[in-house]
Amino acid sequence: MDTIEQFLQQHNISEIECLVPDMTGNARGKFLPTRKFIAEQNARLPESILIQTVTGDWSREHDQLVDPADRDMVLQPDPTTLRLAPWAKEPTAQLIHDCYDMQGALHPLSTRSVLRRVLALYEAEGLRPVVAPEVEFYLVQKNLDPDYELKAPIGRSGRTESARQSYSIDAVNEFDPIIDTLYRYCELQQLDVDTLIHESGAGQMEINFKHGDALALADQVFTFKRTLRETALQHDIYATFMAKPMEHEPGSALHIHQSVQDIASGQNIFATPEGGLSEALYHYLGGLQKYVPAAISFFAPNVNSYRRFVPDIAAPINLQWGLDNRTTGLRVPQSTPESTRVENRFAGADANPYLAIALSLACGYLGLKEQLQPSAPTQGSAYGANSRVEIARTLEEGLRLLSNCEPLQAILGERFVKAYVAVKLAEYEAFNKVISSWEREHLLLRV
Repeated sequence: MDTIEQFLQQHNISEIECLVPDMTGNARGKFLPTRKFIAEQNARLPESILIQTVTGDWSREHDQLVDPADRDMVLQPDPTTLRLAPWAKEPTAQLIHDCYDMQGALHPLSTRSVLRRVLALYEAEGLRPVVAPEVEFYLVQKNLDPDYELKAPIGRSGRTESARQSYSIDAVNEFDPIIDTLYRYCELQQLDVDTLIHESGAGQMEINFKHGDALALADQVFTFKRTLRETALQHDIYATFMAKPMEHEPGSALHIHQSVQDIASGQNIFATPEGGLSEALYHYLGGLQKYVPAAISFFAPNVNSYRRFVPDIAAPINLQWGLDNRTTGLRVPQSTPESTRVENRFAGADANPYLAIALSLACGYLGLKEQLQPSAPTQGSAYGANSRVEIARTLEEGLRLLSNCEPLQAILGERFVKAYVAVKLAEYEAFNKVISSWEREHLLLRV
């Protein structure tokens, strides 16, 4: 608390956002005046907020997942996450909290707790994961009616994009005022953003983060998403992390680069002393190939997520891996021995960063423990003539695979898996009740 109080005084903070990432990766919490925050020390929130659906509802299993009395949980601030909220009108700080039950244990339904749980498994083995996320997103015109399709925003030229603009410098410059504000906000929050590029879609961009501690990077992605949305609103447009926001544009991903260090030596265990690929890397790949199918609902957590899995513009559709091959779901980039890593390309930009990183590391951990071997690396395109989509095509199918995977349940905790499945099935059933325009267009008078 001394560190926190010093920061609050230094920046004349009048209000604090006490934040908790929920199941979908959105920010829940409360605003507290600085004086009350310091006096209260540990804020409280009802534990039911951890299992709220994206629509704000609860599953029918609510009373089996949390206490029917809607008990509180205790919030413990993590001082490493203390940042300014630069978009606020008054001097405001934001602070991410861990959730604890009344017995003093990390709450099993908190997504931040899940990542901590996975990292503890690595630490027990003398290992430390290192990750570097890449987040894709779209800038779009304000959309006040969900029945209308999204459109790319108007740039400084007064025109919208109408062609593929991969890596275009001029296309990024179209949105210079927004990008300038975004970088200024990121700098004020000390977010380790590294590179910004224009992606393939109209108004689609990607931001890369420097590699580092897995929990710290999950916090940064969580914070970046809030920052980008606020930045876009200040410029009268929207920013979206939907996995597939537009029918004729490519989807948006959360690519997770990951390696593992030996804590004692600091060496990357994915590389041999001679600079080749180690057996540990192959075991890790084998774990990802075996367990990604059961973990897919964390990488693709929404009904929209599965629209991204089509053989189009480097979207993964199967479990193949390759050396510097962007058509595979698992890629090993060309790199130095120190930077030897695996890139998991399955996660969508809509994924909860805590869960996406946790599950990617969990799959790799199981591969290391079981000493699994991967398939041979794919040469050329993984979208061959005989290639088919090997992963789940719907959220419901992905959840069934998770429910039948005991090794992942043991790592994540059975209570958490039960809650996650219940929340996501509630979202799937809510979506399934909606009759789409496609059905009215093609089935109304033809069946």
